[in-house]
Amino acid sequence: MTQKIEEGFMAFLADGKDGIGAIRDVTPTSLVLYVENAGEFVIPLSAVKDVHSQKVLLKPELLDKRLLAAIGHVHDSEDPKLVG
Repeated sequence: MTQKIEEGFMAFLADGKDGIGAIRDVTPTSLVLYVENAGEFVIPLSAVKDVHSQKVLLKPELLDKRLLAAIGHVHDSEDPKLVG
């Protein structure tokens, strides 16, 4: 990791993809990720691939199945007429 994780950073599954949520809290062993339409999830720091430019890149293979399912619905409440 090249940057310290801080509250407010956005989380991503890959660089160049849409954000999946915002970091709400950081502990010595985990982070709390808020995912829109699903709530908060605790993620072990071992699931963090990289941190840079206020982005937290996660390792999808180490994420809980409930979180992965929630990520699939993160943009459900957006108005498709407004999405560019």
